[in-house]
Amino acid sequence: MTIEFSPLLPWIAIGVLAALALALAVVGLARRVRGTVFRALALAVVALALANPILSQEERAPLSTIVAVVVDRSQSQASPERRTMTDAALQGLKDRLAQFPQIEARFVDAADDPDTESPSTRLFTALNSALSDVPPARVGGAIFITDGQVHDVPDINQSLGFDAPVHALITGRPDEFDRRVEIVSGPRFGIVGEEQTVTYRVIDDGPTPAGQAQVTISLNGQEIARQPVTPGEDIPFRFTIPRGGNNILEVAVAPLAGEVTEANNRAVHVLDGIRENLRVLLVSGEPHSGERAWRNLLKSDAAVDLVHFTILRPPEKQDGTPINELSLIAFPTRELFVEKINQFDLIIFDRYQHRGVLPILYYDNIAQYVENGGALLIAAGPEHAGPDSIATTPLSAVLPASPTGSMTAKGFYPRLSDEGKKHPVTRGLEGADSEPPHWGRWFRTVDVDPPQGQTVMQAADGKPLLVLNRVGKGRVAMLLSDQGWLWSRGFEGGGPSVPLYRRIAHWLMQEPALEEEALTAHAAGRQLEIGRQTIKGDPGPATITLPSGRQEPVTLTEAEPGLYRTRIPTSEIGLFEIANGELSTLVHVGAVDAPEFKATVSTPALLQPWADKTKGLVHRVAAEGNAVDLPSILPVRGPVRVADKQRLSLRMTDETILKGVNSMPLFAGVLGLAALLLVLSATWHREGR
Repeated sequence: MTIEFSPLLPWIAIGVLAALALALAVVGLARRVRGTVFRALALAVVALALANPILSQEERAPLSTIVAVVVDRSQSQASPERRTMTDAALQGLKDRLAQFPQIEARFVDAADDPDTESPSTRLFTALNSALSDVPPARVGGAIFITDGQVHDVPDINQSLGFDAPVHALITGRPDEFDRRVEIVSGPRFGIVGEEQTVTYRVIDDGPTPAGQAQVTISLNGQEIARQPVTPGEDIPFRFTIPRGGNNILEVAVAPLAGEVTEANNRAVHVLDGIRENLRVLLVSGEPHSGERAWRNLLKSDAAVDLVHFTILRPPEKQDGTPINELSLIAFPTRELFVEKINQFDLIIFDRYQHRGVLPILYYDNIAQYVENGGALLIAAGPEHAGPDSIATTPLSAVLPASPTGSMTAKGFYPRLSDEGKKHPVTRGLEGADSEPPHWGRWFRTVDVDPPQGQTVMQAADGKPLLVLNRVGKGRVAMLLSDQGWLWSRGFEGGGPSVPLYRRIAHWLMQEPALEEEALTAHAAGRQLEIGRQTIKGDPGPATITLPSGRQEPVTLTEAEPGLYRTRIPTSEIGLFEIANGELSTLVHVGAVDAPEFKATVSTPALLQPWADKTKGLVHRVAAEGNAVDLPSILPVRGPVRVADKQRLSLRMTDETILKGVNSMPLFAGVLGLAALLLVLSATWHREGR
């Protein structure tokens, strides 16, 4: 309750009047004038009335004490046991806080940030956000429900912005242990066929059983090694890159019974295989218009080392003529087809016929080269339908089609077959979508029996034109026409000869991007993109195994003929396994060194310093069975000066809010008139005596 003044006249005028009244009173007292005291009182009452004193009284209500409860919903808290503990502790804490009406609890779930590729547990960031609009004097404390693995704990010398206890309710059990594996170092690129080294480490957290860990190493889904290793040591592993494009090396450590999580028991390292100067052997039967098209295509690629021979001098013409008098040299058959054949990435026979240049044994050698992983392309012409066809040699064992001995000679537009519209070698060729195709015609093909493998392009009357087939570990392609040069020369507008020939060559050399049956996945931020290439029809749904071990079905939608895709957001980070039929692939979402999986064993150590500094409590909630042990709440008036080892101390605020102000003028109305009449009457009474 306070008294304020709201003068009716300026203070200077009131001061002048008061001074005159005081002077009159002094003169009256000096001359002993009767009634001077009462006159002075009357003048004082008039001056006080002019000052207009007002009695004010505020109406205030107490404010609630704000307590922030931050719940750790990060991925390390996703195990069933910890999730159960967290939910039970949260519900128990709500019940206890509800018993205090003056406490206002703010509950905040702190989950992984979906916009970051390296998620971590950031509880103090969530705490600051929850209390950003709260004055420090109203904060009664902060309570964390977490496994203790917090990655944004501020330095102990920093300020939290409030003076109240910080408590932590720790999920998990004190005897937890975990085994994990991580890639220490490894190259991002490597030359195909050369040895590379990746270093990994198995790490044990907590009281793990003694002994070595069993590690399984897989490359592109195929197991290549098993190793017993000692946890804590850096283990170098050497391997050879088998193919170009993405190569996925997976290191998996055998799980321990009872460990916290198996989500970090596998690690992957992705490196791109680079082919160093592809070696191509082009063998032409005799000069023709299409020979230059093949040569120009292969010579235009700086990454191709081309060896090209046109055979014009059969062995029977090798006589005693001095070499310096010969216009042609003898074909180095033994060197190329025996000693160095395995050094070639691709062998092309362009309108070649068996003329005795290559002994029969060499054809068998080429067939073995294909069986062992080599690549062979047959560009057939009329010779392939004749009696000297290479289909009559041991090479026939790897050829996907046998000639009938006849040719079809009439104009036709090369067309994609139903398989060709789905096959990555021919799908999407420019001009293929129209009818007839928007490219030039060819005029002859070699007739063959029903071929093996996939016929991806057709000639006149639906006859095979381009046939692709797998043989053993290698691959064979047959182009049953020598008219492809018409496209490269621009006849009738030409056609996509360069992309077609290049795709055929890359498919033969087993580039992953051109596999006809493939399952791929890659991460774009926290989005998972899955692709399924097939020529067999709808592959059905895929199954995703999340890092937490949970499995989810995913529907694949056809984006192009033979290509099915889907894109899904992910709430977890880590190693995902995608399976569809017999195919499976791995992809890592988020940073491979994300803090969320570097340590998963629950611990009070990280939050204990802040609890000690603020007089808080760190308490494990695990109890017998599925129950949780929660401390009680202790409201404290004033600063918390002593930590309570059994209860959660909360500093209660004394802040209030102004609801209204009651004002009453003291000399207004009846009260002022009564005071003035009283002193005037007293003056008259005194003077009348």
